[in-house]
Amino acid sequence: MWGTIFNTGMILVGSALGALFKKGLGDKFQASLMQAIGLAVLLLGANTTVQAMPKSKYPVLFLASMAIGAMIGQALDLDTRFNNLMARAGGQSALAQGLSTAILLFCIGTLSIVGPMQAALNRDYTFLFTNGTLDLITAVVLASTFGFGIALAAPVLFLWQGAIYVLTLLVANAISTALLTELSVVGGILIFASGVNLLHLADVKTLNLLPALAVPPLFFIVLHFI
Repeated sequence: MWGTIFNTGMILVGSALGALFKKGLGDKFQASLMQAIGLAVLLLGANTTVQAMPKSKYPVLFLASMAIGAMIGQALDLDTRFNNLMARAGGQSALAQGLSTAILLFCIGTLSIVGPMQAALNRDYTFLFTNGTLDLITAVVLASTFGFGIALAAPVLFLWQGAIYVLTLLVANAISTALLTELSVVGGILIFASGVNLLHLADVKTLNLLPALAVPPLFFIVLHFI
């Protein structure tokens, strides 16, 4: 868990630095920074998906994952629930958008998924230390636009990576490279959708799409018993 603790700490540090930097930024600079973040997120999501798709042995699985995930997410209305929670906590819609983007970036990236698995299986923290360094930079950029509230993504990341770590220990023999590939394809699409929102190209309710990440593991579980 040391890698996850490091990763979480880097988000907190980056959020604090970004919040301090925010005080010296005018509206025009913040708008430009928002566009820069949006473009970077688009590229990151597209790159993650494009790199993973050629390795996929189930080219239609990501389509089914997105469709099923969207239906489940819409039925649960996760996006509205999240925004209502932020409103009760005194948050603003801009912070809610920034925080949802931060959670997607910090949690859904390949390093954030594979890292805890490597730590659990091989005691290798390289991916998590690398991810923590990247998240430090990302947190600075996001917090300079949305404020210190981005730090709320830190405990989410800790729980996310902690859950993956524990689950990996429990089902070490059932995890395959194919599953990691499918998760990367779906995760890249979700990150891309977050970039679309930041650039105001469309109103994609990315939180309602999150259940799509649960479909590939369920698919491989079913496939194992067939």
